[in-house]
Amino acid sequence: MATSSPLDDLSQRLLGKPPGELDDAQRRVLAGIEAGTTVIRDAANLADERATVGERLSDRVAAVGGSWGFIIAFTAVLVGWMILNSDILTQFGRAFDPYPYIFLNLLLSTVAAIQAPIIMMSQNRQSAKDRLAASLDYETNLRAELDILRVHHKIDHLVLARLDAIEAKIDGLAKSASGA
Repeated sequence: MATSSPLDDLSQRLLGKPPGELDDAQRRVLAGIEAGTTVIRDAANLADERATVGERLSDRVAAVGGSWGFIIAFTAVLVGWMILNSDILTQFGRAFDPYPYIFLNLLLSTVAAIQAPIIMMSQNRQSAKDRLAASLDYETNLRAELDILRVHHKIDHLVLARLDAIEAKIDGLAKSASGA
């Protein structure tokens, strides 16, 4: 007959499943319990370690493009462009993009066409970070729950052993009292 490993015993006792039915997170948690190690990891650090250059760049573009500084600066540039092409350069007959600002519209459309997918990439990366954080939270919560179960089992075992000792003592006292 094959002997079972401590992981098999933990799996069956704590999760009520054979090891073959465990998912990866459950296996990692049980392996951590068996080894006596912690499972706490920072999702942000893990995500940053795994990030490619393009992903980090999209995060920076999204951070800049979604800031008040960018909005104010971009508004100032747009207003300056319109004033320059409406009043100042028109007086000299040199307006390079007179009203209705067709070239400005082309530039704005180009910026929007490039910026939107980059921001979406950053949002997708944030979603992946959130999923990773949820997965790590699940592992931590599972570990805590299993550790609590183990403590309950130990306390139950200690209480039963203590009750058995008290019962034996009472039986001994009863026998000595009846024999006296």
